[in-house]
Amino acid sequence: MVSSRASTFTESVIREMTRVAQQHGAINLAQGFPDFPMPAPMKDAACAAIHGDVNQYAITWGTPALRLAIAEKYRRWYGIEVDPDREVTVTCGATEAMAAVFLALVDPGDEVVVFEPFYENYGPDAVLAGAKPVFVPLVAPDWRIDEERLRAALARRPKALVLNTPHNPTGKVFTREEVDLIARLVIEHDVPWVFTDEIYEHIVYAGHHHPIAQWPGMAERTVTISGLSKTFSCTGWRLGYAIAPAAASGAIRKVHDFLTVGAPAPLQAAGAVGMAFDADYFNHLAMDYRARRDLLCGALAEAGFTFTAPEGAYYVLAGYGAVREAVDDVAFAKWLAADVGVATVPGSSFYRKRDGAGRGLVRFAFCKREETLQAAADRLAGIRVGA
Repeated sequence: MVSSRASTFTESVIREMTRVAQQHGAINLAQGFPDFPMPAPMKDAACAAIHGDVNQYAITWGTPALRLAIAEKYRRWYGIEVDPDREVTVTCGATEAMAAVFLALVDPGDEVVVFEPFYENYGPDAVLAGAKPVFVPLVAPDWRIDEERLRAALARRPKALVLNTPHNPTGKVFTREEVDLIARLVIEHDVPWVFTDEIYEHIVYAGHHHPIAQWPGMAERTVTISGLSKTFSCTGWRLGYAIAPAAASGAIRKVHDFLTVGAPAPLQAAGAVGMAFDADYFNHLAMDYRARRDLLCGALAEAGFTFTAPEGAYYVLAGYGAVREAVDDVAFAKWLAADVGVATVPGSSFYRKRDGAGRGLVRFAFCKREETLQAAADRLAGIRVGA
């Protein structure tokens, strides 16, 4: 027998497709992890910390050096003043940060507004907290906000809204006007919290990243979640963080303590080094990802996929109707991995479970070396439109 909570959601479809890729020897464009090295100074710093015997528990909510580096980064980049001692909690990845925030700030029965499509973890996070997700679909093809549907959802007085920008899986970067709309409606309807997932904040190709905590009246309502995994190409290090008002941080820290105790101490020492990198690093990060995006998007267009080019993050959510008709997304993704040799994620995993949602879509990740993407492009070139 299993708990009713565990029976209401499945294992990660993203991680399952990595196993499918391994089974068929497919190029893994499913799971969003880079296949190129992280910055050498951070690796050197981690090794130095290990050899310097920084191998025991860190302070539960994060080493002082890393929390100070996070606070300084938000002051430098966004003009946001953060108290490193009272408002920052370092976690085992942004994934744990979001789970801890749900468990710390949401009660059973509370409603939480989630834009759809959504990163697959948000649904299970809501279930584990006993919350009720209220979905607001983004409008394709540019994935814009439907103001009336958002207004109706917030008029229900939910406990929180989840905002992910740049957005996984669509690559949408919410504009200043859209963030302003969200902030205005949240304040108008006195919604207590916005949980903002900003893990791709430095991977932007069009527009700019706008942290909602900058808006008047929003700092005290916002929990900012981010991490080092995507910015520094170290997804296996599992270093994330949550920035929240002091009282909320106290609750988040308690939950985090009993979930994982703390993030790896020597890696936190190295994380503080990365947080101090100058703007040149972050600018080159975005430029390099833009080139990868263009390579993959060109290959997908040639193969007959339809999509809106992502404005940020490193995913393309693509329609395959002209490639292989009358096939559901799970079957198509498994065919693509087994017969073409390119692994993707079925689009339905980013939607609530209802008929047709995401069924004609798959998500490609382009956080890979140019030669990896070119090899995938060569395989996709073998697809004949309408086959």
